[in-house]
Amino acid sequence: MRHYPYLAVLLLSATHALSDILPIENGSDQGRVLDACRTIASQISSSDDVHYPRKPASSATVSKLTTLSEYSASLAYVEDIHHWSANSTQASVCSVRPRTADDVSEILSIIGDTRVPFAVKGGGHATNQGFSSTPGVHIAMSAFSEVVYHERNQTVEVGAGLIWDQVYAALEPHGVTVLGGRVSGVGVAGFTLGGGYSWKSNQHGLTIDTIVAYELVLPTGDIVAVTESSYPDLFFGLKGIVTKFTFNAYPQTQVFGGFLLYPATSIAAATAATNKFIAKRTDPLAQVLVEYIVTARLLFVAATLFYDAPTAPAGTFDDFLSIPAVTRDVKTRSLLSLVKSTPVPVEGFRSLFNHVSVLDHTPALLDLLHDQALFAENISLNGFVYGFVVEPFLPSYFNNSKGGAYPHDPDHPLMPLHMTFSWKNPAEDQAFIDASKAVAKAIFDLAVSEGQDIDEEKQIQYGNYALADTPLERVYGRNVERLRGIKREYDPGDVMSLAGGFRF
Repeated sequence: MRHYPYLAVLLLSATHALSDILPIENGSDQGRVLDACRTIASQISSSDDVHYPRKPASSATVSKLTTLSEYSASLAYVEDIHHWSANSTQASVCSVRPRTADDVSEILSIIGDTRVPFAVKGGGHATNQGFSSTPGVHIAMSAFSEVVYHERNQTVEVGAGLIWDQVYAALEPHGVTVLGGRVSGVGVAGFTLGGGYSWKSNQHGLTIDTIVAYELVLPTGDIVAVTESSYPDLFFGLKGIVTKFTFNAYPQTQVFGGFLLYPATSIAAATAATNKFIAKRTDPLAQVLVEYIVTARLLFVAATLFYDAPTAPAGTFDDFLSIPAVTRDVKTRSLLSLVKSTPVPVEGFRSLFNHVSVLDHTPALLDLLHDQALFAENISLNGFVYGFVVEPFLPSYFNNSKGGAYPHDPDHPLMPLHMTFSWKNPAEDQAFIDASKAVAKAIFDLAVSEGQDIDEEKQIQYGNYALADTPLERVYGRNVERLRGIKREYDPGDVMSLAGGFRF
């Protein structure tokens, strides 16, 4: 009889985690959601695709786990509600894995009739609680996992439940790719719908600018194929649940690049190399991502280099490569290999993203990041990890913008200066939110004092990096009123207000 100790560990960890997550406290509300879960189970492709929390009576019970099927329901539920960031996971009354767009239609119709809270999860990389998590009905899109390459028209159909690693792997044999995530583990759906900054954005714009069509289930339950011509308003601002994306495909050779980790003694040199790269950048095939990192009260700088060809021209990355590094993994490789070369923070921490949109990453701003990292190095907090990410795109990288809900204007090419915080103690949640806002204000004030035109309505926030309490106008700018009108037309029953995210 085969044993599954790793499942036992997962279930024990999940049980402990769920005990720290607030479910629906009102018994009648919980019963109403449970009724909705049962109705969903009776209407979709398979009742086995609806899962419920089933805590083992004790750790001793779990230690006796011998077969996968014995705890399959609990495992499926844990996988469905799991998020990369611990604070984004909520204990749902049930989770459901729709297999078809018709299933999603049935689910949305039942949710609309019963008025129960719900959430939709693609890859589970959101850090704001409630954006893809819920105490109600949790819709996990993992069954939407197809990647179909159409050579004739150079497009790719991608299921909404995939992560970019899976997409790159499926396309690699065809010698093509799509614009997707730059690090491992990021989901297709949330990344794309937020905008999508890619290694190839200098050449083709944001990921959302490369979309040809969506398969969309409207809040009314109707299933529509959305293109720029068929439903221009929905193409501009989607309302409902996307089950499939169709992207433009682009030729993909091997690339040159990878990951470098510098010790504190090399930080000045790494900063100088970054400033020089920013000042001289003209090649759309070249990109770097530089991060100041504090972990275990130690300061590092990490750099990921990317060149969209098997070799980079002499001088492109010489300054980075000449600096003594603790870790050096730079070579000619596949795009997927490069994406996987960048370490991502350990899952299970509580995390947040925040940022400031700037027009340029100036030497003074990089000095400020260094100073902030030095300050953080002296903070004694349990499990504290801090990072600042510099993403210097070309000023022309919005030239292919199709517009859309997220404003990205070629005449005002904002770039995110991104920060991450990770910690263990839930009691410190607000402290880290406040700290991120204080640091963001310092960055913003310095950029404005340097003359960067990013004040007032021009400070557009990238939704995938924005805090949950960011005003709508900061994310969608002057598009807010148009988006509200689209919501009124396509969501007359206000179904999407039962989900989280930025609310209209």
